Amino acid sequence: MKNVLEILKISSAFIGIIVGAGFASGQEILQYFTSFGHMGTAAAIISTALFAYLGMTLTRLGSRVRAASHRGVIYKISGRHLGPIVDGVIIFTLFGTAVVMIAGAGSILHQQFNFPPFVGSLLLVVLATLTVMMNVEKVIAVIGSITPFLILAIILIGVYSVFTMDASLQALEPIAKEQTSAVSNWWLAGINYASFNVTFGAAMTLVMGGAIKSERTAALGGLVGGLVLGVLILLSHFALFSKVDQVAHVDMPMLQIVTDISPVLSIFMTIILFGMIFNTGVSMIYSFVARFVDMNTKQSTTFTIITSLAAFIASFAGFTVLVNWFYPVVGYLGLFLILALIIAPFRIPKQPEGKTKNKQAVS
Repeated sequence: MKNVLEILKISSAFIGIIVGAGFASGQEILQYFTSFGHMGTAAAIISTALFAYLGMTLTRLGSRVRAASHRGVIYKISGRHLGPIVDGVIIFTLFGTAVVMIAGAGSILHQQFNFPPFVGSLLLVVLATLTVMMNVEKVIAVIGSITPFLILAIILIGVYSVFTMDASLQALEPIAKEQTSAVSNWWLAGINYASFNVTFGAAMTLVMGGAIKSERTAALGGLVGGLVLGVLILLSHFALFSKVDQVAHVDMPMLQIVTDISPVLSIFMTIILFGMIFNTGVSMIYSFVARFVDMNTKQSTTFTIITSLAAFIASFAGFTVLVNWFYPVVGYLGLFLILALIIAPFRIPKQPEGKTKNKQAVS
C-alpha cells in the first residue's frame, strides 16, 4: 500500500511539474494540437508515448543516483562532450519557463478579474519564492496536492465540450487550422511538445526521483504520470477542438470554456489554473537555484530572490508571445536531452540491491 501511495505521489507531482501556464490554460494545446485539426489527435498520441517513457526514465535515474541536482546525472548520462550542451539547455529552459509561468499568472488574473497583468505575476513571484525556501519533500507535496483538482476539471470540461458542441468536428476543422501553430507539421508537434516539456521538467523530476529509495517505485510513478498526462492532453485537445470557434481569440481558452458554463465555476477554475502555474513556477525556480547553490542556505535564499525578480522583469514580454516563441525553441534544443535519455539506461547500470548510493552533490 505504501508503494502505491508513493507511485501516486510521484505521478501526481510529475504531472504538476509539466502542467504549467501553457497547458493548464489551453494555449499550448491549441498551438501544438488543435491547430492541426484531426491530425492533432495523432500528435497527442506521439507525445503520450514519449511522456510515458521519458517520465519513467527520469524518475528511475534520479532514484538510481540519489540526485539532489540535475547536473551530476546529466553529465553521467550524456558524457563529457554532450553533457555541457544538455546542461546548458536545461539551465536556459528552467529560467525561461519560470518567466513564462510568471507571465501566465498575470494573464489569468487579467482575463478573469481584469487586474493589471503585473498583479498576478507579482503574486506568483512572492508565493513561489517563499515555497522554494522549503525542503524538497515539502515542495513535492505542495506540487502533487493540486494536481488531482486539475485532472477532475479537465475531465469535466472535456466531457461538457464534446456533448455541447454546436457544430461537427468536420465543420470546425477549417477554423482550427486557421489558428497559429507552434511548429510546421503535426508529427513534429508531437515530438517537439514532449521534448520541451521534458526538458523543463527534467531537473525537478530527477531531484524528485532522488527522494525515492525504490527505483522501481520511482519508475512506475514516472510511467503512470506520463500516461495520465497523455490522457489529459487528449481531453484538452477534444475540448478545445469542440469549442474552437468560441475560444480561439483568448489567452486562456480553457478558462473561457468554463466561464461560458458558469461565471461562478470560472472562479474555481481560475484558482486551479493559478495553482498549476504556481506548481511549474516553483519547480523551475527550485531546480534553477539548486543547479548553482546548496539549498536551504542563506546563499540559496539570496539567489532565489534574485532569480525570481529577474524572471518577473522578463515576463513583461507577454504570455502568448512567449509560448509561441520560447517553447518551440526549447523543443528543438531538448532533442539533445531526449537522445541522452534514450541511451541513459545503458550508460548508468542498475545498482545491486542493498548497495549504498552516494547522493549527488549540488555543484
